[in-house]
Amino acid sequence: MKVHFVFIIFIIFSKSLTAENLRHQLDKPNVWFNSLEGKESLSNVLSHQSPIGIWPKNLNTSEKKYHGRKNSIEGTFDNSATLTELRFLAKAFNYTGKKIYKTSFLKGLQCILKNQYENGGWPQKPNSSGYSQHITFNDGTMIGIMHFIQEVAVNPSYSFVDKKTRIECNDRFNRGIKCILACQIKADNKLTAWCAQHDKNNFKPVGARSYEHPSISGGESAGIVSLLMSLKKPSKEVKKSIIEAVGWYEKSKIEGVVFQKVNGDRVLIKSESNEPIWARFYEIGSNRPIFSGRDGKIKYDVSKIESERRNGYAWYVKTGIKVLSSWEEWKTTHVLKIEK
Repeated sequence: MKVHFVFIIFIIFSKSLTAENLRHQLDKPNVWFNSLEGKESLSNVLSHQSPIGIWPKNLNTSEKKYHGRKNSIEGTFDNSATLTELRFLAKAFNYTGKKIYKTSFLKGLQCILKNQYENGGWPQKPNSSGYSQHITFNDGTMIGIMHFIQEVAVNPSYSFVDKKTRIECNDRFNRGIKCILACQIKADNKLTAWCAQHDKNNFKPVGARSYEHPSISGGESAGIVSLLMSLKKPSKEVKKSIIEAVGWYEKSKIEGVVFQKVNGDRVLIKSESNEPIWARFYEIGSNRPIFSGRDGKIKYDVSKIESERRNGYAWYVKTGIKVLSSWEEWKTTHVLKIEK
């Protein structure tokens, strides 16, 4: 079991590294994009682009060239896949002027726009089935897309994109905001926060893997609230959404404990730390933290699920700290009164 646990951690760590490596290359000086190393990295990234214009996840696409069948590439919007590649190509075009980078970028951007639902949501990946087809907040998928298209709409770095498309990106962003508001979960006639996934047709919270139930997410909701708080001119509906979500975060924080490894096993123990934590999932209605193993049975104590899932998943998060901290600044610059 110890070997199995180490292997799980290694896989998670490796996936994190592959995603970060390309992000770090975004910080390279401009001249690097015309160097032999830069050209090779860019060529590698282009080789991993799927026929519909997006890239696979958990892979450093700049590391080596893809030699397989193009139709076998499974592009996705999950785990920041595609968005990092597009930012990379945009920077490359701006400093080299090579049309191939612009063409690849525009193909990816159009894929993102094409796959937004009419109601404003995005799936985890195009043409998918199962839980991947639903409106996906999990791992920052939809919020990441919205930040990106907002960049394209207003950031001068994307001035090579035609005006009509940039205006469309802004319109699609606004449509995404409407979707977010429609998805916010109401319990006991009061708005709370969001699920990691919502039904693509009726906005209801839905589950994903066997241990990911329809619930209120203490993790994914943080990115949503942060995005709403970033709006310069929030509507009355957005303000209400933020206020209610912050109230839920305040109500749901867990104090005086930490979730950490003790003798090789992650356990919830008492602590004198002043930092609160939040459960990844809360039961809709009771607002109790819930946990599940691969059997899909809901437990109210993380110690009651099997070791493999207890140690191989983020059951507690600290993302609410940023929400409450941002709230202190946001509330001083926005009208808090909500008209009934």
